[in-house]
Amino acid sequence: MSIPVLGQVVINELDCDTPGVDDMEFLELLSDTPNFPLDGYVVVFFNGSENGGNSSYFNVDLDGYVTDVNGLLLIGSNSVSPVPQYLIPENTIQNGADAVAIYQGSFFDFPDETLATIDNLIDVLIYDTTDSDDQDMIDIFRAHPDFADIQQINEGSGNNTNSIQRNNDGTYTSTTPTPRQLNDGSGTNLNGVQIDIAQAQYNEGEAFNITFTTEANVSQNLDFDIDLNNFSFNTTDYTGNTSLTIEAGQNSTSTTITLVDDALDEGDEVAKVSFIDLPQEYLALNNNIQLRIVDNDFIVAPFGIPTNPTFGIVASTQPAGYYDNLDSKSDAALRQAMQDIIADPSIVRAQTYSDIIDILNVADQNPANSNQVWLVYSEEGRAKLDFQTTADNNGKWNREHTFPRSRAGYFSIPEDDERDGINTFWVTSADSIRHGNSDAHALRAADGNENSSRNNQHYGEYVGPESTLGSFRGDVARGVLFMEIRYNGLEIANGFGDVDGQLGDLATLLDWHRNDPPDDFEMNRNNVIYEWQKNRNPLIDYPNLVEYIWGNEVGNQWNLPSSSQEIDLLDVDVFPNPTTDKIFIKRLSNFANVTVHSAQGQELRSYTIARDSEIELSLPNGMYILTITSGESVKTVKLFVGK
Repeated sequence: MSIPVLGQVVINELDCDTPGVDDMEFLELLSDTPNFPLDGYVVVFFNGSENGGNSSYFNVDLDGYVTDVNGLLLIGSNSVSPVPQYLIPENTIQNGADAVAIYQGSFFDFPDETLATIDNLIDVLIYDTTDSDDQDMIDIFRAHPDFADIQQINEGSGNNTNSIQRNNDGTYTSTTPTPRQLNDGSGTNLNGVQIDIAQAQYNEGEAFNITFTTEANVSQNLDFDIDLNNFSFNTTDYTGNTSLTIEAGQNSTSTTITLVDDALDEGDEVAKVSFIDLPQEYLALNNNIQLRIVDNDFIVAPFGIPTNPTFGIVASTQPAGYYDNLDSKSDAALRQAMQDIIADPSIVRAQTYSDIIDILNVADQNPANSNQVWLVYSEEGRAKLDFQTTADNNGKWNREHTFPRSRAGYFSIPEDDERDGINTFWVTSADSIRHGNSDAHALRAADGNENSSRNNQHYGEYVGPESTLGSFRGDVARGVLFMEIRYNGLEIANGFGDVDGQLGDLATLLDWHRNDPPDDFEMNRNNVIYEWQKNRNPLIDYPNLVEYIWGNEVGNQWNLPSSSQEIDLLDVDVFPNPTTDKIFIKRLSNFANVTVHSAQGQELRSYTIARDSEIELSLPNGMYILTITSGESVKTVKLFVGK
């Protein structure tokens, strides 16, 4: 194959597939002359799959970039070493059969899904990872006279450790990757600089060292600056020397950074240690090193976490008269009246799927630590910063559709990628089933791995991790039952069927609802979502509505409780919770009846106590419902026993 001579830049090396989560993929360009400005060039990646249709999925605008002293420009993620001059997200480059091409032009010429073309083509590489030839793609590029005999090049099978490298004669070899090095071993040997920090996380007030080490001793003083700033983390958050020198004949230097311990609740932040101005004869072997800075000024809410819940502290923020139209209705009329409220197109708003991240950061905030979200299913806090942004979900949290997308039929559109805030929204109605994709009432923060384990299983098939207490069960029941009322075409059904729009198991979810009543965490969540979507989950505000729609009160009229009918909450303390074999009830000023029910609703224990008391339980490990009644006052507690 002939080598184009007019373009002055070619594809020198491609690593499209790396072991694990594909975080070290890269593309390397080579110019005929060193320090070559790449203004007016654009790199375009084409998807050769059947769904991709040989159209573009990613492009790289090269305006403002210059090749190095060896004529190389490396494009890849920050995980590649040496670090590329042009950074792109991890796992961006697809495995193949695909193509990557250089054009003279602008990235505006190649919006996503632009069909591969030979117009203004400079160079192209069609590649695969032991896939069949994409003959359609090959035929497109063979129409260019300089690429009439182009072939598809195999990097190796999936998870290979190779890259495709251009030889001096224009052929290709699949071999060990050599990023930022000429493939034939020639060229100027650049001295690499490594950043080393002992830990990936520090607390406010702590100090730590950053060490910089070159591969070879420097021949003259190497002066360089570093920066730790990253979004809200800035020079007010740390002190220390950021202008450094490795002295001639040496190969290392270090600096001590002290984190400022302020009194501000800024949330956990991320510092990013970056080189600012390394001379061109040096390579950053790593760069943009992220450090978690843990804020010790987090806020603890006045209400409990779901595994140690409280009741009655958080009041519903429903407007006056919000549920008036439900009064004295039954059956279909009650169901329709509920939908008229929660799907009213003149009031209710739909947000984007990306906005859900911001909603969950508040709605699912861990009551015990404002820097975390509380994870459904796994019942634990997770740093808000650990939201999953790549294919790697280990230790990350993401958005769990409690009514799975694959069963409901809703989906994302390009606009769902925009986090455009609370005041930008779609008009929505009961028939806008697509908007269920981003309905926060049925979306929860979840551990990435656990979300994958649940997949699209029905509830009852899926009951949560074995080691957890099941504190999420009533919450998810009310969330998915809400969806049946909110959107036409969705249904909570008995059993584990495979009918579009259906989710089961209704009987299981009714049990979960009855035995796990709404707590303060869930009420707070309802209040937060109402601020965004302008609708509430009625099944949280009035849990007995469930019985009138699906349960043992179907056919009877539902009556809106008046203030005099509301339950008077008993102000007593129950501890410890979780417990091993006994509980203490404190601040009781009169006689009370205490009952313990199983999670299935069966009464297991009954006691009569007077004033402060200690109760021996002798119960197996698990979740129970404890009810304390004194006169007209009642307190209900989810009690967890673990030995």
